[in-house]
Amino acid sequence: MHVTRLSKVAKTIPEMEGAKGIYKQVPLSREHGAPAFSFRVFTIEPGGHTPFHRHPYEHMNYLIDGQGILVAEDGEHGVREGDFALVLPGEKHQYKNSSQNRDLVMICAVPREYE
Repeated sequence: MHVTRLSKVAKTIPEMEGAKGIYKQVPLSREHGAPAFSFRVFTIEPGGHTPFHRHPYEHMNYLIDGQGILVAEDGEHGVREGDFALVLPGEKHQYKNSSQNRDLVMICAVPREYE
């Protein structure tokens, strides 16, 4: 068993080409013995965004705080605190923080071999 608080997990700046104003924390992963998934928490500053990218694995997101836009090839989808989003393998996507003064914070669950 592993129990931690997000406030105790180190924040890093992920090396992602095309990203702006993003911090990542990894409170649960294979490093902690997770057999299937890793939980990452991304904080996106106002005006920040992830790259518009795709990858061969799904990820499941839960928005803890803030509001933003999930950009996909089929258009833009508004997301906010309390929303869940599933990005399937191969789907091109990008998260943007649409707030002027509030961070967008979300949990991102991925298969453990990718984190």
